[in-house]
Amino acid sequence: MSWSLPTLSSYAALLLGYLLGSIPFGLLLTRAAGTQDIRSIGSGNIGATNVLRTGRKGLAAATLLGDALKGTVAVLLARYLIGPEAAYPAAFGAFLGHLFPVWLGFKGGKGVATFLGVTLALIWQAALVFAVSWIAIAFVTRYSSLSALIASVLTTLAALMFGASHTALVLGILTVLLWFMHRANIARLLAGTEGKIGKKG
Repeated sequence: MSWSLPTLSSYAALLLGYLLGSIPFGLLLTRAAGTQDIRSIGSGNIGATNVLRTGRKGLAAATLLGDALKGTVAVLLARYLIGPEAAYPAAFGAFLGHLFPVWLGFKGGKGVATFLGVTLALIWQAALVFAVSWIAIAFVTRYSSLSALIASVLTTLAALMFGASHTALVLGILTVLLWFMHRANIARLLAGTEGKIGKKG
């Protein structure tokens, strides 16, 4: 897949990805389950890690799956409807949609599950690297944020090692955004005050 100047189809793929990515599964699922507004507890985030703070592991797992699959579906659907060149803008759109959903005043999640989802559609081998590294780091440290930060970098490097230089560049940009969204977590990690997986509040 080669780079080219943005076209109407690229913008269409970006919009498609954004609309799918902006579906706030964490908020919708917790509301349907009758829990309190997920934005009022923990980090105030709508992602799976914060949903886990409600004590509802099933809801957290469903949120993780939904946030990942919307990224995968966005890329695959754009590729099917528009063409191979639509994969990258759709990936960007889905990721940005999760971070800044129009429905929630542009205040969304931090993009970890959606990062995994778009990676799965772009290069599944790198997605496997993400999943394995996240699980391993989380098992050892119990820090979801640290696991995501390291796994995102390893995923980008893996894509480069697999010879997918354009995909690696895209994932690298998404990784920078993911790190930016985790800036408060990074500060807490450095201060030793970051919450661990499964901790409520």
